[in-house]
Amino acid sequence: MARNLQEVLDSAKNTVAHLRDSQLGTYIYPVVPAEFTNWRREQISWRETAVLFDQTHHMVNFFVSGPDALKLLSDTGINSFANFPVDTAKQFVPTASNGGVIGDGILFHLAEDDYVYVGRNPGANWLQFHAETGGYNVETRYDDRSPSRPYGAAVRREYYRFQIQGPNAWPIIEKLNGEELEKVRFFHMGEMAIAGEHVRTLRHGMAGAPGLELWGPYEQHGKIRDAILEAGAEFGIEPCGSRAYSSNTLESGWIPSPLPAIYSSEAERSYREWLPATGYEAVNALAGSFVSENIEDYYLNPWELGYGSFVKFDHEFIGRDALEKVDAASQRKKVTLAWNDDDLAQLLTTPIDRSGTGYQVFDLPNANYGSSNYDSVLDADGNTIGLSLFTGVTANEKRGLSLATVDADVPIGAEVRVMWGEPDGGSQKTTVQPHEQLAVRAIVSPVPYAVTARTEYHGGWRTATS
Repeated sequence: MARNLQEVLDSAKNTVAHLRDSQLGTYIYPVVPAEFTNWRREQISWRETAVLFDQTHHMVNFFVSGPDALKLLSDTGINSFANFPVDTAKQFVPTASNGGVIGDGILFHLAEDDYVYVGRNPGANWLQFHAETGGYNVETRYDDRSPSRPYGAAVRREYYRFQIQGPNAWPIIEKLNGEELEKVRFFHMGEMAIAGEHVRTLRHGMAGAPGLELWGPYEQHGKIRDAILEAGAEFGIEPCGSRAYSSNTLESGWIPSPLPAIYSSEAERSYREWLPATGYEAVNALAGSFVSENIEDYYLNPWELGYGSFVKFDHEFIGRDALEKVDAASQRKKVTLAWNDDDLAQLLTTPIDRSGTGYQVFDLPNANYGSSNYDSVLDADGNTIGLSLFTGVTANEKRGLSLATVDADVPIGAEVRVMWGEPDGGSQKTTVQPHEQLAVRAIVSPVPYAVTARTEYHGGWRTATS
């Protein structure tokens, strides 16, 4: 029996085939109910009134503190740490030795020599490995995401984590605080009171309006949630279920789950030997029409994901040598693809198609059927010119959208094809039934797609692309 990821890969005929046939099942945002009202209403609330996102359960909290904490982060992140004061946060992006992205998450500077990384497992695992093996003088704590299927077992986290977003968010926040609250700068932290409890905050924003991320001891989760919903009732706040939550990125432009670039390089062998045989990286389900026998064809560099501006060569970090050789101007760029209505309607008939095999089901509002999704983007001649990486429908834009990375010379406004469905009838994933493929027409569009996000969001990965 395999004892670690490396042994899993050694026993597999091919890494790509192993991940494409993963038996993981549907990717689950745990514990939070799928819907409170309905996913369309919940999507509309973050654009028109206000929404309460419960982010307590689906992300890892990885705590790192001590004299070498900042050095650990600097050594593993493409970001500059020349200026990272207490009570600020940044989007942290680590890369492997080959320059491929491991993942990303939000890094909070809580106090002197005290940080927490909040994000999916790959980034937290990477940090934990280097903390344990790199000779750093740090203390760490891994607060894992809640189980996908708790089956009635008790669920325990260290913190609750909420976001209040939307055009009515700030009046709700000030009502909760009982007085006017200073609008600190974007990605700066503050504090407030809710229901007599001390709450830490991070200035965030959606729908072109200021909002806050809030956190505190998990024991206060119900008390704080009830207070927010009570205060927000007159402002039209809606609690958002896990079904709609995952689709908000279609409007804001963040690509959540690139395949960690750790499966092949010899420099990462010790990491693969450290990772468990049953962890995220071993059971990660790779999905979509793009199929290559070479796992490295799935790796994405920071420019392809819209993180090129984060790459700072003012410090040494893992992957720097590889990234210094990259011609940034020639890299693929992040875009939104606006799907053709008629082609999407054709896909949506699959559940009631009684005449044939049908297509891979396009679920609503999030159509992804793997942990990491890669669909081929084709030009008029059938050449692959990019990858579609996250797909769904938004009631605010009333259309199907996907987030993609395409060749640098593909202009905004170009018509392309997204190949939906896997070749040869589909892989052995439990989320796949035998199906045919469909080449869906799509228009290359800006990212973020939502006009308010494009014109009013803070700069960085959410800045307009043209």
